[in-house]
Amino acid sequence: MGRARVVRQPWLLLWPLGSAPARRLRPVPEQPSFLRRAAVRAERTVHSSRMSSHCHTSAVLVVFMALAAGVGAEPLSEKSCDVVGDESTESQMEKALLKKLEPLSQIRFNTTVEIGTTENYAYHFRVCREVNSSLHDFAGLVQMDRQSGKTTVIGRINETQVFNGSDWIMLIYKGGDSYGRHCSGEKRRAVIMISCKRGITASSFSIISEEREKEQDCFYLFEMDSSVACPAEDSHLSTGSILLITFSALVTVYIVGGFLYQRLIVGAKGMEQFPHFAFWQDLGNLVAQQGLTIYFL
Repeated sequence: MGRARVVRQPWLLLWPLGSAPARRLRPVPEQPSFLRRAAVRAERTVHSSRMSSHCHTSAVLVVFMALAAGVGAEPLSEKSCDVVGDESTESQMEKALLKKLEPLSQIRFNTTVEIGTTENYAYHFRVCREVNSSLHDFAGLVQMDRQSGKTTVIGRINETQVFNGSDWIMLIYKGGDSYGRHCSGEKRRAVIMISCKRGITASSFSIISEEREKEQDCFYLFEMDSSVACPAEDSHLSTGSILLITFSALVTVYIVGGFLYQRLIVGAKGMEQFPHFAFWQDLGNLVAQQGLTIYFL
């Protein structure tokens, strides 16, 4: 009886198919070269598209940040005086006076008044600008009760009137808050008297009075000093003085210019440096002779 042959097979072939050791040790078939190149190109394309997407996103963010910075840096334009009436019927004289008041537009004016123990007010005023531009209420002159904190608009810059005299300008803001029980409930009005004071841009802003005991046309009266209300200074030189100054200037130019020409260009020396010396010498002799003739006659 022969011996039984035991067929020994490699242990790898006995391992269950798909198990981890078999996967690790199973040889991977080599891919063709063109497939490897295609895979590498595909991977590079995906990577570059991702990089391009990131760059595009960053560029968009930079643009938005620049726009936001530009918008934040842009100054807000303040509203200015609008004279009463349609644009086609507005007075050119009033427009010219408002232009004259423009140097005062950047100054804020404040004053306080206390009447007894019951009334204590602060007044805030700007020339053709809103006192508080963030409110967009056109308020050019406001009253603040210092005890209660209540704010009342006395006049608005979108209802402006202005006229002038020889050395003063009257600025009027209409359209303020209603009086309520005074002045038949009409709207408040501020009248600012700007008097001429040379050498001073603006000073002495104060309230003079409040007229509210009438049935209508009530107002608050203020005053201040400014050089913008002054007329242009007239020249104090007469016509004769102007002609004399002009003649003297021409003579000076003639003498100096002629002297330099004779010395530097002609090369003259001594008295010959004087322009047209021979002519003036003959003229002097002639005048002297005529003087002697008249004297002896």
